[in-house]
Amino acid sequence: MTSQIVRFINNGEIFVGVNQSGTSSASKLAVASLAELLTLPLDEIRNLVAQASQKSELFSHDRLLPPVDGLTEIWASGVTYNRSRSAREEESDHADVYSRVYKAERPELFFKSVAWRVTGDGEPIGVRSDSKINAPEPELALVCNAKGEIVGLTICNDVSSRSIEGENPLYLGQAKIYSGSCALGPAIIPIWEISDIYSLEVSVSVVRKGEVVWSGRTSTSEMHRRFEELVEYLFRQMSFPSGVFLSTGTGIVPNIDFNLSVGDSVEVSISDIGKLVNQVISADHEFFDWLTPDPKRSAF
Repeated sequence: MTSQIVRFINNGEIFVGVNQSGTSSASKLAVASLAELLTLPLDEIRNLVAQASQKSELFSHDRLLPPVDGLTEIWASGVTYNRSRSAREEESDHADVYSRVYKAERPELFFKSVAWRVTGDGEPIGVRSDSKINAPEPELALVCNAKGEIVGLTICNDVSSRSIEGENPLYLGQAKIYSGSCALGPAIIPIWEISDIYSLEVSVSVVRKGEVVWSGRTSTSEMHRRFEELVEYLFRQMSFPSGVFLSTGTGIVPNIDFNLSVGDSVEVSISDIGKLVNQVISADHEFFDWLTPDPKRSAF
């Protein structure tokens, strides 16, 4: 069975641990947080995971939490698949921008979220009420340590407001960064557990009132860029002492007349990684206030 790195709640306390796929209990890792784990080199992380996997004491998880915490940031890549390029050109009044970045040596990279704003498997995602077209973006996310080594993989739903970005590329921040716009999970699969990172099947389905209203499928073999290239550019003149998640772009984009709606359920699956399921609610901030850390206590 595949080892999975997880954040979980047991009797009201949060732990970082290792479980085996298909099980509901985990052994504790010898770190206080995932952010602490990502300060370590890949070899040390692998040793800690191996040691935890050999422990006999297991803890049931009442529920899994998003696999990110502390000062770890989430970034994202754009226009990394040909379908993404064509979709952006279709929605935008400035189509040549996306064609140029697709062909350019430098990739598109942008900030997506801080750790405490991220939702996990079974938790909600949000859509903006001031956007006419909202869409899920199913993506493979790279988990990198402070040294820029890829240590694991997880699933990201990079929820986006297509009409806002399409109006003007300079509105990218508002189209990509808002309450409920980033979901990660359910776990981190260590990179050494993956035989071929470029042959992973990615699929998505949107269920509305019990019926699938949109679905799609692609493979990481369709990536226009190499993952190591994206990481190298991200770490140029930038440090991530607590590691970083880099979502690698989507190759599945609905037609321009599709709009994600409140009440929908979005299911993203990636082979060898798992399944991430989220319900859609309004992105009005009061519906996501539960994510905000208590200022009287540690935010992490």
